[in-house]
Amino acid sequence: MKRNLYIGAAFLVLLGALGVGSIVFGKRAVVQAAAVQAPRFEVEPMWPKPLPNHWIMGNVIGVSVDAQDHIWIIHRAASLERMETYAAAEPPASDCCVPAPPVLEFDEKGNLIGHWGGPGQGYDWPASNHGITVDYKGNVWIGGNGRGAQPPAPARVPTTGGNGEQAAEGRGQQPPATGGQQAPYHDNMILKFTQDGKFLMQIGKPAQSKGSNDVENLKGPAKMFVDPKTNELYVADGYGNHRVIVFDADTGKYKRHWGAYGKKPDDTNLGRYNPNDPPAQQFRNPVHCAELSHDGFLYVCDRPNDRIQVFKPDGTFLKEKILFKNTLGDGSVWDIAFSKDPQQKYIYLADGTNEKVHILDRESLEVLTSFGDGGRQPGEFYAVHSIATDSRGNIFTTETYRGQRVQKFVYKGLGPVTKQDQGVVWPKTVKSPM
Repeated sequence: MKRNLYIGAAFLVLLGALGVGSIVFGKRAVVQAAAVQAPRFEVEPMWPKPLPNHWIMGNVIGVSVDAQDHIWIIHRAASLERMETYAAAEPPASDCCVPAPPVLEFDEKGNLIGHWGGPGQGYDWPASNHGITVDYKGNVWIGGNGRGAQPPAPARVPTTGGNGEQAAEGRGQQPPATGGQQAPYHDNMILKFTQDGKFLMQIGKPAQSKGSNDVENLKGPAKMFVDPKTNELYVADGYGNHRVIVFDADTGKYKRHWGAYGKKPDDTNLGRYNPNDPPAQQFRNPVHCAELSHDGFLYVCDRPNDRIQVFKPDGTFLKEKILFKNTLGDGSVWDIAFSKDPQQKYIYLADGTNEKVHILDRESLEVLTSFGDGGRQPGEFYAVHSIATDSRGNIFTTETYRGQRVQKFVYKGLGPVTKQDQGVVWPKTVKSPM
């Protein structure tokens, strides 16, 4: 009898120990989960303020933030539909509206403080704007991915919509052919201006590209970045070519270029992306961004292949990360920006197909959390295309296709990651700045 009592008591003690242990381990797991931190954001639904002069924006195809925390965007007037621009018809068909100038500059409060752009003397304006970068000296760089002819002068506002970005998408597809021949690709150049719109330099000439190993011309350059340490211009090149190319930012002199994995780029048509195939050994079109971190790593958006590739500035391949590999459509890796802490610990990834902004740990390239959803309300996205951050850590995004807008997401500090998909990050209170 005593023996049975001893055994029973020991059994109860064991159960108690296991119970305490499970509580301890359970708490530890919760603590470990809560220890994963990520930046938090809320959309600012009243930003920017309404444009003057009945102006409206088409596909907003680039965003950049300068040293004064002014937000620069570039858009496509030709993407506006006829009924959006009745006031621009000859004669005017209504009181509203007309396309805004291509380049718009806003202050931090959302006031429009500058505007310019379009064809002019001494340079070839893109047939289809794509990407804008304000470098560390304050110069403004513009790319393009248009395949057609030079656009009309600004006074001639189109009354029919253009395809814009849609015409230049395609998962690894080559430019359309005419009469059995490959059509000339117009936008083989990048342009450099002052912040007042004064022309400074052009690299490349329209319809002159000889392919991904041509060192004098681009072919559908998507986005640029200037390294303040070396004054080198990195170009994601892009919609017609399959490479990153580097120039001297003052002279335009060619420095070097490379394709996926640091290899010599190859213009062989890879066909459409298939998530079940082995990783492609070359970039597909478009190569959509090339961003250099403070510690000297170049992050390249291979958008159709759903991946980021990381290089040294000399083109040495370091690693890659495939993200949301089953994303078809226009791909998942559209554009990136870095967090504003000195270590740039986080990457913000614009994903215009899944309609989200993903927050990645920069070291591991693992997705920590995401925000956004498809839709037209503040905090939702329709083809979120470009992304940038200001000195305060706020995020600015643009939307192409029928999205046609720029949005601001206010940095709210670090916080524990409580769920993978945050949905729309709506603010707790909304106050009009008007």
